Amino acid sequence: MIRLGMRLVKGGAMVGEWKMNAYFQELGCTILTQWQGENFSLVKFPGIAQEALEARPPCEQVDLPAFLCDFLRNDDQASQTESGFGQPELVAYDHPRFYIQVLFWLDGTTDIHQHEFSGAFHVMAGSSIHANFSFENVEVVNPHFRTGEVRMTGIELLETGRTVQVHSGPGDIHSLFHLETPSITVVVRTQNDPGTGPQLNYLPPHLAFDPAFADALMMRRKQLLDVLEVTEDPTYPQLVREMLADLDLERGFFLLQHGRGHLLNLCCWEETLAVFEQKHGALAAGVAVTLEECARRDIIKELRCTVAEPEHRFFLALLLNGPDRDDLLALVAQRFPEAPAIETILRWAEELGETTDFGTAILDAYFPESVEVADEDQPDLLLGTLRHFLEGGDNVPKALSSLSAEEIGLFRAAFIDSSLRVLIA
Repeated sequence: MIRLGMRLVKGGAMVGEWKMNAYFQELGCTILTQWQGENFSLVKFPGIAQEALEARPPCEQVDLPAFLCDFLRNDDQASQTESGFGQPELVAYDHPRFYIQVLFWLDGTTDIHQHEFSGAFHVMAGSSIHANFSFENVEVVNPHFRTGEVRMTGIELLETGRTVQVHSGPGDIHSLFHLETPSITVVVRTQNDPGTGPQLNYLPPHLAFDPAFADALMMRRKQLLDVLEVTEDPTYPQLVREMLADLDLERGFFLLQHGRGHLLNLCCWEETLAVFEQKHGALAAGVAVTLEECARRDIIKELRCTVAEPEHRFFLALLLNGPDRDDLLALVAQRFPEAPAIETILRWAEELGETTDFGTAILDAYFPESVEVADEDQPDLLLGTLRHFLEGGDNVPKALSSLSAEEIGLFRAAFIDSSLRVLIA
């Protein structure tokens, strides 16, 4: 938890000889002068922004409490946007060609996305897991929707003081999972880079879409289907199937995504998905696995909102971005070298475990209902089976000798069906 204390004021003015806004004015003027000398080249702007941020890093130059107090008390500020990006976004410098924003993140996790602007961002406070992706074998379905293969190309820990370039277009696809509360980033960015849109979001492993495209009719249809769901209308599954038989691929996908949970509860998911797949053939091949991955990622994002400990958020970030098991263990060992990675993960699992009226669980991996064990023994047994799968040995340890092979298989299935699946050997 990062404390944001406000500086005292005297006589309506801030304590201190100058306003912290001056730093961002100087930073903006420095960047503007250097960029103008390069004829406002969009190719060179990310390097110029990075160099300026690294020469005088915000994490070392900005008195954050003073900056916040100035923003709250002084009307003389840069023009603010109506953007919902950040929690919140503060514009600290504005020019017709570029601006500087200070982004606060309380529980935010960015979608996998590309940008329609270029520049650089600097971690002013906190830290984040930064993942990069590529999008290959692309087929443009329409201007707002594409199929292909979303692949992770790298994952790293960004700590306070780190600066990273941002390049517009599909060559720079990434996501950020913020660890501390709040994490704060300073972004130097162009207003817009012509010809690099749309600014797509990516749904691994197979889809991309334009989140700015609004389909008001489909929005209202989904809201109406919500009414049918809440009122338990028995015609819901049939109506969805009839819609899917007529809708294009993009609208059909979002309809399936919207109704998947209710259709699963009604045991109507498979036959509904089949209608969509039959209509769209090869184009629909990656939809089922993408919807499953969307659901898994949504669960981890919801869990993130209930977890404040940075170590636990680090763990969730690795689970969300889904590196393979070896990569995950390597990243844990890199940040926490004082203990074996498996022991660190098991400590986190124990700390995140709980027993409620719904059963014993580690995150969303629940103790199998059909395994008859006393309630007080369930946490140790669930953790013991996780250790067994993490270590990957063929021999069942003595601590699990009371379980049959079938019961051990039930534990394995519980973990594979949860956000912990990447850990299972």
